[in-house]
Amino acid sequence: MADASSDQPVAFWFRRDLRLHDNTGLNRALESGHPVLCCFVFDRNILDALEDRDDARVHFIHRRLQHLDEAMKKRGSRLQVHYGTPNVAWREWVKAFDLKAVYTNRDYEPYAVKRDQAIAEQLAKADVGFHPFKDQVVFERDEVVKENGEPYSVYTPYSKRWLARWEEDTPVVRELPKEGRFHQTKSGGIPDLDHMAFKPSEVDIPEADVSEETLRRYGERRDIPAEQGTSRLGIHLRFGTISIRALALRAAETSETFLNELIWREFYQMILHHHPRVVSESFKTDYDHIPWRNDEDDFEAWKAGKTGYPLVDAGMRQLAQTGYMHNRVRMVVASFLTKHLLIDWRWGEAWFAQKLLDFELASNNGGWQWAAGTGCDAAPYFRVFNPTSQTKKFDPKGTYIKKWVPEWGKEDYPEPMVEHKFARQRALDTYKEALNKARSGN
Repeated sequence: MADASSDQPVAFWFRRDLRLHDNTGLNRALESGHPVLCCFVFDRNILDALEDRDDARVHFIHRRLQHLDEAMKKRGSRLQVHYGTPNVAWREWVKAFDLKAVYTNRDYEPYAVKRDQAIAEQLAKADVGFHPFKDQVVFERDEVVKENGEPYSVYTPYSKRWLARWEEDTPVVRELPKEGRFHQTKSGGIPDLDHMAFKPSEVDIPEADVSEETLRRYGERRDIPAEQGTSRLGIHLRFGTISIRALALRAAETSETFLNELIWREFYQMILHHHPRVVSESFKTDYDHIPWRNDEDDFEAWKAGKTGYPLVDAGMRQLAQTGYMHNRVRMVVASFLTKHLLIDWRWGEAWFAQKLLDFELASNNGGWQWAAGTGCDAAPYFRVFNPTSQTKKFDPKGTYIKKWVPEWGKEDYPEPMVEHKFARQRALDTYKEALNKARSGN
């Protein structure tokens, strides 16, 4: 830890925590006694892989950084933003500002883990400390494990242990330390989107809805896609514009169902931490023997929302136009792709990763593997959602469908691309045969 008597600055590295309020790593940097320089890297290792140059997530981050920079100006400082790679950014900042240490919050995705290890080693060679902290989850890594120290692979016992830990160690929400100070500088600023070869997005990104009514009625409304019954918090949790601790405390007081969704999020985060192979493999390895059909024309019809199943089509069009899809519908479209069409869950996961505003690797991977039956605590392979019965149950008046599929019920709406009963039996037979072969060693 830095010497509190020194004016040598330390840096705080914003990543998935784009806020000042209740930001663990930022608070710890401010408590160090050193002036704090706030930094962000537009990482080309990530940005160059994006296919859409008007990606709304980049625009969202850019706008949020502008807010943070304004907050820095009021404190006599400026946000430092680098467009390039982290290793170059930190080499330049260490030299320019004579940094004593870098503070940040942990990220559990495989790329982030490797990146942070490399940066820590790079900084160590320059005699600069690297201090990561827990922030984007309530409990991380080995904080919720079995009695023998092994990680859970089933949600229910994990959630019970999580709740027990909550009772033992309920989180505290903290404001910025009054004694903290920011590095005084007028240099800094944010590169234009044009400079990064991106364009402003026309997609409307919703504000987070954490009203008392939304939380209180979440359990009864969350499965109705025609209603605004969900919080639309995904992108805000993904990029940390809100505090998970503050949110969980409110949920614990108001909605057990909502709190359970937050626990699911942490469950998938820890699965990814303990089993990074799930990024490219099935959690249940026997399922990697399934002979997927992977018909590209079928995949394109699914992506375009032209399957002939109106609930599936409505969800896919909502995703394409808004970057969002209702959670109940996500389960239906994922089941349809993997079971009705026998297309590899990794294809669907990659499409969601490209289109979802709230894309988060752990949750996206966990959700797709759940739907395909390949993951931990997954829906069994013989559970195949019937899109028609799902429509009758959750959109009986067709309100949601009519909004996104206006030609539904007219001559130009296509017939179902595959008959449900046939597709269901084909999926059951395919899965069963593949699993029997895998388990018999053939």
